[in-house]
Amino acid sequence: MSNITDSDSIDALAAAALELYELGPGTARQLCNVSENHTYRIEDATGTARHALRVHRPGYRNAQEIESELVWLDALDRDGVVQTPGIVAARDGRRVVTAQADGIAPRHVVLFDWVAGIAPDLDSGEAAVGQFETLGAISARMHGHAHAWPRPAGFARPRWDYEHTIGPRGHWGAWQAGLGMGAQERRQLERLDATIAARLAAFGQGENRFGLVHADLRLANVLIDGPTVRVIDFDDCGLSWFMYDFATAVSFMEDHPRVPELREAWVRGYRSQAELEPAAQDELDTFVMLRRLLLVAWIGSHHTFAPEAAELGAGFTAGTCSLAEDYLSTHSS
Repeated sequence: MSNITDSDSIDALAAAALELYELGPGTARQLCNVSENHTYRIEDATGTARHALRVHRPGYRNAQEIESELVWLDALDRDGVVQTPGIVAARDGRRVVTAQADGIAPRHVVLFDWVAGIAPDLDSGEAAVGQFETLGAISARMHGHAHAWPRPAGFARPRWDYEHTIGPRGHWGAWQAGLGMGAQERRQLERLDATIAARLAAFGQGENRFGLVHADLRLANVLIDGPTVRVIDFDDCGLSWFMYDFATAVSFMEDHPRVPELREAWVRGYRSQAELEPAAQDELDTFVMLRRLLLVAWIGSHHTFAPEAAELGAGFTAGTCSLAEDYLSTHSS
């Protein structure tokens, strides 16, 4: 797992990766995000060709999983479901390449076309309601596509079920290792964990409830450019409950006072494209709390190298306990 101190080595690897592509002279790079991966903004000397270079964290996604992600992006765009970023092949034709630099282990790299636009803004008044309605409609179309789309041979993506989120095989570690986790916080969140587990087991994983989802449809990954809405960053796409995509849309802002009206807007948008059974709508809060507890684990395991996790810190655990108290008052068995 990388940390903040090896950023120079990763930058050198990014420079080496660019040599694998047919890019013009004077191409510049600028680090714009560190989360699971390092993402660079790439721009040629004329300022007309822009790309996003994703340098993968070792051990998180293998080449087969990454290529599977790209195949789904192709299908979503080709089938008119939602616009997704174009993928740039390297000189040898590969879309998932391995770059190397001195002092750092080789890493998988993907080069995307740069996507213009701005993320939805909760402070935009009534516009935010419309944006969430659009997001609900997009989610419904993506879920319908995932349900009908025949996955190609070798397609491999992770599961985001209970076991692999907040359960014993959590992809981001144990929520019990979250920052600011004292005995009182742990007891409260253990009650939350048990309630989530029981409700999800009762809800089940029927084919109309569980399938291929984006799994990180938070606002930073939805870009609006005039009438065009594009979805980016499918790095976490995998198998989960379809309603989990709403939970990811309110990631890190689950306690925002506008969330109830935005949830209603998302549901309206969803129902404009597909049926939404009452039982699924009834569990939206459960999926929000599943995601929130998962993010406690993410902060605990990522705060040493992901700036966003470090900034959220122990206060996020305290906020999660407050949300858990409200949730358990109406959902605990």
